Parts: sequence; structure tokens; C-alpha cells
Amino acid sequence: MSRPVPLLTAGGLTKSHGRTTALRGASVELHAGEILAVTGASGSGKSTLLHCLAGIVRPDAGSVTYDGRRLEDLPEKRLSELRRTEFGVVFQFGQLIPELTVLDNVALPLLLAGTDRAGARARAGQWLERFGVRGQEDSRPGELSGGQAQRAALARALVTGPRVVFADEPTGALDSLAGEQVMTALVHTARESGTAVLLITHDAQVAAYADREVRLRDGAVAALGVTA
Repeated sequence: MSRPVPLLTAGGLTKSHGRTTALRGASVELHAGEILAVTGASGSGKSTLLHCLAGIVRPDAGSVTYDGRRLEDLPEKRLSELRRTEFGVVFQFGQLIPELTVLDNVALPLLLAGTDRAGARARAGQWLERFGVRGQEDSRPGELSGGQAQRAALARALVTGPRVVFADEPTGALDSLAGEQVMTALVHTARESGTAVLLITHDAQVAAYADREVRLRDGAVAALGVTA
């Protein structure tokens, strides 16, 4: 039986920041509906790998293919469209816009994609309720707890119905209980919607939520494994 074609593939990625080499020929595959954990020590290249896979930065060498399209061949405008519609990104500290309300933060990707304001806010409210942040719509991000802010960031990443969510240490700034709540919400929603998740973490307990694990060491894949 033939194996399904991966939704996202990276082959032989290299990337340097000045004199520091972050990636040294890293190769990974992500399948539709899969949750993949990328683990490794600090400085192993995890975040750089995510940035290359999400089209945020271009690798120096190697290739990233998403749904049959090579990201390095796409113009920046098309990459921006992908990040607004088919990709969702969650960072360690959420990175909500402090000047906007929580509701407007979550609605923003829809507004940028052309959804009317009323429709975007209604959908954003539904996603906040889904992630247990209902009642905080008019709050500013600084008024939320760390766990609430990160769940709001997850709602923002998923509100457009992306095919892939990239989560970079989404529990790194949270206590264990809040981290568990965030991961439970992320995994439940991904399973329900069939969204693929690439999860960057150094925490073995967080990696255990994934179907499969890729471990980086010094910018290269050191090991592969199944976590489930």
C-alpha cells in the first residue's frame, strides 16, 4: 500500500543567522491531520525550522513544499496570503496586539482576509467561547491571565480554518495547569477539524500530545519516533 503524500515537506534545509548555523540539512514531513512534535535543546534549530516551514523566513538551501507548491518559488505576497488563510501561527507569548480588545485580536485575520466586520467579530466570539475565554471579549490582552491570553492566541490562529497550525513553545510561559489546558484545547480542536499541527517544544509532557516526534540536535534531525 502506498503511503499518503505529506501535506508539508522540508528537505535538506540549511539556514544561518550571521556566523551562527541554525539548520544543517534538516528534513521533516507533516501529514494532513497529524500532530508532529519537534523537540530538542535550546539552540538546536527548532524555531528556525518552524519559521522556514511557515514561510516566515527563507532557507539558505533546501526546499519546503506545501500541498505541491514550493514555498521558495512563491512571491512574498502569496506567502502572506498563505499565512493569513491556510497557516496559523502561535508563539510562546501569544503576541496579541495590546492596543486591540481580545475580540478584535481574534477577528483580525478574518478582517485581513476580507470578511465584513460584523461577521468577523461574530466568528471570533464563537472561537473565544470554544477556547473558554468567553466573557473577556472587551478586555485588553494585558488584563488576561497567561493561560487566557494563550487560548485567545490559539483562537486567533484557528479562526480562519487553517490547514496547518505552527505552535512555537505554546506552553513555555505558562504554569503546568494552564499549559495542560492550552494543549488540551489545541489537540481537541485540531482533531475535530482535521488540522495538522507542528508543535515546537522542549517539554516531554507537551510532546506526548503528538502522534509523532522529531528530535533536532545542532540543526539536524537526530531521531524520529512515535509518541502515541
